[in-house]
This record gives sequence, C-alpha cells and structure tokens, in this order.
Amino acid sequence: MGRAAADRAAGGRVSTDRSATHRADPATKGRPPAGRDAARKSSTSPAQRPLPAAARIEQVREVLGEVLQWAHPADAVLSHWLRARPHMGARDRAEVAEAVFDVLRHLRRYRHFAESGSGPAARRLAILGLASVFSEAALDAALLEDEREWLARLRRIDPASLPAAVRHSLPDWLEQRLAAVPRAEQLIEALNCPAPLDVRVNPLKTERGAVLEALRAGPAARYSPEPTRHSPWGIRLQGRPPVNRWPLFENGSLEVQDEGSQILAALVAPKRGEMVIDYCAGAGGKTLLLGALMRSTGRLYAFDVSAARLARAKPRVARSGLSNVVPVVIRAEGDQRVKRLAGKAHRVLVDAPCSGLGTLRRNPDLKWRQHPESLAELRQVQARILRQAARCVAPGGRLVYATCSILSEENEDQVQAFLAENPEFELLEAGPIVADRCENLTFEGPYLALRPDLHGTDGFFAAALQRRKPVQPRTEPESELTHKPD
Repeated sequence: MGRAAADRAAGGRVSTDRSATHRADPATKGRPPAGRDAARKSSTSPAQRPLPAAARIEQVREVLGEVLQWAHPADAVLSHWLRARPHMGARDRAEVAEAVFDVLRHLRRYRHFAESGSGPAARRLAILGLASVFSEAALDAALLEDEREWLARLRRIDPASLPAAVRHSLPDWLEQRLAAVPRAEQLIEALNCPAPLDVRVNPLKTERGAVLEALRAGPAARYSPEPTRHSPWGIRLQGRPPVNRWPLFENGSLEVQDEGSQILAALVAPKRGEMVIDYCAGAGGKTLLLGALMRSTGRLYAFDVSAARLARAKPRVARSGLSNVVPVVIRAEGDQRVKRLAGKAHRVLVDAPCSGLGTLRRNPDLKWRQHPESLAELRQVQARILRQAARCVAPGGRLVYATCSILSEENEDQVQAFLAENPEFELLEAGPIVADRCENLTFEGPYLALRPDLHGTDGFFAAALQRRKPVQPRTEPESELTHKPD
C-alpha cells in the first residue's frame, strides 16, 4: 500500500526504479522526450536499429495494454511479462522497462497528445515512451510517415500552453492537493523524474568509506558511487546496477534503501539494550538498520500482519548478522502479543501503510491507482495502527509515526488528531534528533519532512512523539519545627 519494495527490478535486478537514468533536459522539460544522451544517440543509428525499434514499439504497447488495466502494480505486471520472455537480453529488458515507466510518469500528457494522431492510441503511447529510449533518428526510422509528422508536431508544442494537470500528468484531485504545497511546481517536476538508486552500508559489518573505496576501484565505478548528502550510511548510484549479485550485497555489507528511509532510523535513534518495535516492518529494510544501530543487542520486534512480507525479511536478517530481531505476525486488531507488550517498549516505529505518493519517482503508477476514496480508507487504517502501537510505548519512550506520502491528511493531520486524543504524548522537534547523525539537514517546523526537490530523497514524513512520564507525588520535607525526642 505505497511501500516501495527495495528488491523490485526488471529482469530480477535489485533496484528501486525500473526506469533507467534518463533526465529531461531543463530546456525541454515537459515536452515529448527527444532521446537519450549523446553516447546512446551515437551508438543507435537508423541503419543499426530500425527493426529493433519497430519491434520494441509492439512490445511496449503489449505491456502497456496489461499495465493500464490497473489490476496489479505496474512493476509486478512488467516483471511477470519479462519472466515469460527469458530470451530477452538485459538491454532489451531495460529499454522496455524505461519506456513503460516513462509513459506512466507522463500518462495524462501523452494521452492528450495521442488524441491528435491516427491509428491505435496504444501504439502512439508506446512511441512517446520510446522517445525517452531511442535517438530521434532511430525512432523515426521505425515509424510510418504520418507518425513521424505527428511526432514532429508534438516536439514543437510549448508545455506551458497546456493546463497544469495535463502538463504535470496528474489526476485532477491530486493536482489540486499538491497545488497547495509550498513550491509545488518544483516538487511535481521532481516527482516526475526517475530516481537514482540508494544503497546503505551495514554499520554492524563495515564502514561507508571502505565500501566506497571498494566500489570505485572495481566494475561498480561505472555507476558513479557517491556518498549520500545527509545519511551517514548511504551511497548513491546511477543507473540500474545488479546489486544483488555483488559480493558486498551477498555478505550482508550492503542493502538497497532510499536515503529518506535511512534518515528515519536516525529519528528513531535506538540505543543498545533497548526494546524496540518496528510495528509495520514489511520486508525488514528499516528493521535491519535499527538492529545494526542497536549493535544487535536488546530485543527488536518486527511486527507485520503479512506473513509473506516477514518471510522476505528472513534472508536479509540472516545476511545482516543480526541476532536480536524477533519477527512476529500479528492480527490487524486485538492481537494478544501486542497487548502483552503494553507500556514496555523504549522505541516504537510506525511506518504506516499510505498512499505512497512520495515515491512517484519509483512508482509512477500510484498516482493513477490511488483516488480520494482509497485515501480516506487509508487514513482510517493509519489512525487505528497508530493508536494500537502507541499502547506499547513505555513512559518516557518514543513513538515515531512515518509515511512515504506528501499529503498533509496522511501526515500532520494524523499526528495532530492523535495528540488531541492522547494528551500523555508530546511532539518532539525532529531536527535536533536527526542532526546527531545526519549532516546538513534542517527542517521548517517540528516534523521530518523530506522532498525529492529539496533533499534528493523520496517524499517522506515522520513525527517523533514522546510519552510523558507520570508525575511523582511530591514528598514534603520534614519541618524544622517538628518535635523530635531528646
């Protein structure tokens, strides 16, 4: 429900984004893509690639025909389609994936453009998506004459002439909500760009400097590894490297995790020997970092209502070297094991099910799969989970509520409603807490609020709440006038 899985990838590669590294040129942002970088253009001439380009149009059209039914998440549909075609090479898979996700990012604008052409609209959508993959010359060589003329007309359109929701490729309801966000235009543009790949070192096993040195000295250097700007554990890579085949991944020294998710662990700030609960642990990405920060001491419960999700966490925990993780499948309501932990946990993290709209760089289909009614249902689930998890927090303990959403009704509104109903909790300032580990990171207000345009991370929100300790009754000092026996 909005959680971006770290191990989803075309062709089975570990990645957080099936779209490749294409970035729109600032001078043509919002227009139909004219092609990839100069190196790709020079290696893809009409003489070399006319037939593959023509075949690729049909492949992308076929995938889009399945994806746009919205029966399943786009990455799951694409992975199923690719698994059924094991003969396809890595480059072929990457081209199909990039084109499909480009269409999902710009679907409303592309559909608007497709209305002006002739023939099947699905083919025109595929052509527009592949304009982000092939050079202009290579793509034009695979088109019919009227298609080339149609595409040439589109390339001359000024995006500023389009209505905002069409230009940004957003459903009306979401465009209206985001329009109220500060610096909305730059946020939306960032959400419509593909994301890089962030990995995280395992501080229980290694240090970032050593891993960076090893990556830069080997074949991984081609992916331009750089330290993340804020997280002390993160490394940013460009492209789609096969991380799951790297020895550093196989021995548990590396995990795939967005920088924003890493920063969340700094807000939880677990200590050695504590009892910590990751209440919506999923496949365990945040659990692993929390456990490493605890130096594998104390007890770390990984709660989730899905046994399948927790099962995916088991091999990751084994690779990590952690021995303090206790996975527990819980009931959505009234779970007895949760009740037995009432008032006992030092830290409780609630990474709540959410719309996932902060991850549109990686999951662009979410803006078409979510709607106001589903958002209302999610808000009820979030409030219920937050109430349940709060009961586990010990006096003086910390409760962290987080989402990968950029909508206030899932974020600030939820926190304020919870505080109004639970006066025993108080809101802490997130900035000073994360500053202990994360450099150059400041926020306006008490919340951790990350944005792709400002911080280079997914859109991420978190609030740190503390349960007040009960006030101890004052003991009156003995009066000096009290009679004492001789």
